[in-house]
Amino acid sequence: MLNTKEQKRAAEELSSSSNTIGKGTFLDGNIETYGNIRIEGRIKGDVKSKSKVALGNLSHVEGNIVAQNADIEGEVKGKLDIAEILVLKATAVVHGDISTGKLIVEPGAVFNGTCKMGATIKEIKITADHGFSQQAKSV
Repeated sequence: MLNTKEQKRAAEELSSSSNTIGKGTFLDGNIETYGNIRIEGRIKGDVKSKSKVALGNLSHVEGNIVAQNADIEGEVKGKLDIAEILVLKATAVVHGDISTGKLIVEPGAVFNGTCKMGATIKEIKITADHGFSQQAKSV
């Protein structure tokens, strides 16, 4: 079994990782990551990151987004729960409710829904343990 110091170090290593869903890629399912994720393609499902989510200009997410920070240039149909800073770029289109610490909206961005700012977001929990804990099995 890993001790807490090893678990913390492993989590820090994972949070510095970076992921990309490229243009022309369609993903049907949920994404959970400790690190940053950049989405240029289309996702039908929820996106959860303990770091930053960045959606490119032609990206499309049909699902909820939960993250520490987010930059949105594409389209989102779903709820956004962002713990710190949410940036809606000029090309962003959001159809859903927003809960965030701080919101930055560039001229041209479209937002249809309700917004709660200064709201405290509960800790972002990733469901899979990603090998952080090991259990002994008897045969």
